[in-house]
Amino acid sequence: MEKDNIKWVYLILLSIIWGSSFILIKKALVGLTPLQVGSLRIVIAGVFLFIIGFKRIRKLNKYQWKWVAIAGFLGTFFPAFFFAFAQTEIDSAITSILNATTPIMTLIFGALFFAIGFSKRQLWGVLIGLAGCLLLIWQSADINPNQNYWYVLFIFMATVGYAMNVNVIKTRLQELTPLGISAGSFFVILIPALIILISTGFFKAETLQSPGTLNAAGYIALLAIFGTALALLVFNKLIQISTPVFSTSVTYTIPIVALLWGIIDGEQFSFMQLIGGGIILAGVVLANSKKRIRKTAPV
Repeated sequence: MEKDNIKWVYLILLSIIWGSSFILIKKALVGLTPLQVGSLRIVIAGVFLFIIGFKRIRKLNKYQWKWVAIAGFLGTFFPAFFFAFAQTEIDSAITSILNATTPIMTLIFGALFFAIGFSKRQLWGVLIGLAGCLLLIWQSADINPNQNYWYVLFIFMATVGYAMNVNVIKTRLQELTPLGISAGSFFVILIPALIILISTGFFKAETLQSPGTLNAAGYIALLAIFGTALALLVFNKLIQISTPVFSTSVTYTIPIVALLWGIIDGEQFSFMQLIGGGIILAGVVLANSKKRIRKTAPV
């Protein structure tokens, strides 16, 4: 399969997996705290990736370890906690919508710090997609006026981390395999996450014996293995075979899947939200249509 075709397969697959992640976080928060959700997610995914990627880790050199560590903390560690805290106040579907600010963050930080070029068409595509997201947010806020929107700051901090992570992988770790990047990143953040998990009292008898803990842990296991570990392998590969803007365009299609899960879970959905979703998809197509790219000057 040609690279241009396979990147779309990866995009659709990631949309389904990550679009389902928000409902899993929502379910896990019923029995666990945000710190427990974030740290347990990292620990399970970290152990899984360490087992399958140990040989890749051994091949990393000192220079690569530095950037792998940066990618791990910016792209996985902090966002795992930010999203867990955000979803204590904001619905899963809305959280996924706000996550769609990642591509514009990627353009901004790529141009400012990594001298990555972009075209006017890409910029317009991102802005159109963002406009669709704003429409979805406005409609969702109208339907759910009691939600605390100060918690969107957690989501925006996570998207900045994602944007920096994408640019680091594209410009500093291009020679590594997706498994090497993923396994190395989780190897670095595994111990800090385990320390946080222990400090929350997760391993105390009363917590482990709580009726909701087992169910919540099951949701986190699904999230960690599929939504974090395996999806990260696919995402890192997508970054390597496409542009940073294309790879982060998955954040535009994720809300569509998340909204469908929200409907199934009883969250309200309006016709205008459907229109917003269509605008988002139009932005994805425009942002990834081929045209000569204008290079930015390095800073």
